[in-house]
Amino acid sequence: MIKIHPDEAINEDELFSSPDRTLRQRRKGPFGRFLRILGPGIITGAADDDPSGIATYSQAGAQFGLATAWVMLLSFPLMTAVQEACMRIGAVTGKGLAAVIRENNGRKLLYPVVILVVLANTINIGSDIGAMAASTQLLVPLSYPMLAVFFALIMLVLEIFVSYKAYVKVLKWLAITLLAYPVTAFIINVNWVEAIKQTLIPQIQFNQAFIYILVGILGTTISPYLFFWQTSEVVEEEIAAHRLTILGLRPPRITKRYLRNLRLDNVLGMAFSSITAWFIIIVAAVTLNQNGVTNIASAADAAKALEPLVHRFPNAGYIAKIIFSVGVIGIGLLSVPVLAGSSSYAISEAFGWREGLFRKFRQARAFYAVIILGTLAGLCFNFVGINPIQALIFTAVFNGIAAVPLIFILAKLSTSEKILGDYRGRFWSKLGLWTTWVIMTLAAGALLISFL
Repeated sequence: MIKIHPDEAINEDELFSSPDRTLRQRRKGPFGRFLRILGPGIITGAADDDPSGIATYSQAGAQFGLATAWVMLLSFPLMTAVQEACMRIGAVTGKGLAAVIRENNGRKLLYPVVILVVLANTINIGSDIGAMAASTQLLVPLSYPMLAVFFALIMLVLEIFVSYKAYVKVLKWLAITLLAYPVTAFIINVNWVEAIKQTLIPQIQFNQAFIYILVGILGTTISPYLFFWQTSEVVEEEIAAHRLTILGLRPPRITKRYLRNLRLDNVLGMAFSSITAWFIIIVAAVTLNQNGVTNIASAADAAKALEPLVHRFPNAGYIAKIIFSVGVIGIGLLSVPVLAGSSSYAISEAFGWREGLFRKFRQARAFYAVIILGTLAGLCFNFVGINPIQALIFTAVFNGIAAVPLIFILAKLSTSEKILGDYRGRFWSKLGLWTTWVIMTLAAGALLISFL
């Protein structure tokens, strides 16, 4: 027997789009339709360049100059393949990734996967909150613990008490803060011929420092938490668009056009993430590495990369700190709820709890309790005396290692005819997923060997 929550007892037939609704959408024109396509993919892409990503890309450019620029060209098709598979699983099944793993692989495989993801997410949450606090200290003389607690509470309030539809609109626009890096790149004196050459011709240094940052770049672009987030957010979008009932009594109503729009959203999101990351590496290589700064030890060091953006203004250094801080805080506000939500989706689906950001707190108390506990656990990570910037880079490396077994499972699920039927992954999807798994495995293995 299915227990229906009082707030969810609705006529299932009323959940699907009406002709009037379709007509209203058409009247908004091509640009309006394009904006509506942007959803989980663009949010996932922006969240991919979270404070951990900004720190890792900045350190890569500062430490190795342009030598790591090629990694972004490599990672773009890999991350696109992985997130497309997650998107397709969510769209076709109408279920989150953890629920699909539970139904098809059993709990013995699911529980280790969930533990690994939650551990990685908790470390990532703590690192991102710490980066937001450290960045704010560049502007206001408040204590680090006070700022960390403030940001954790603000994000909990937003995710718990603001409706999903309103919150997702905010998430989309927060991604604009990342544009400071591409703008800076066209202001500074970049040798574009050399930058493109280094991007197209890979340079690999066989030493521990280079492999460490390489795994970090791969880990912050292909992060486990994004697998669970995008899968579940596609389901949220299907419910919001009336393609799927809240109770999931029917399979989602999908079409080839709908899947094509989801793929476009995914490609645009991953392209936005990769291009922005490439520009961060380029800017750090020119402004930091070429000026003798090869190690980013603090938020102030990272902010120096943006000083050329405002070099003609008085107090250019302070203005650069403002831009950097706003960027880190804005993307942090986007990525930390994504991280906490990802953990909550995974745990709730593993135990069969009612879940979803579209639900109110009283409808999914366990789901929101996990979000609260995950955020608070990550907050505690900031009170053990770890350098926030170095913690961000370590988080990226940890994600790079944790992603290996998850990509293997994802490749199996997304190509299963039993699970996805005619929408299972074909040649290009299989090639992308297994290539990603091989590259991530080799990189993580090389790093572990280097430590030994």
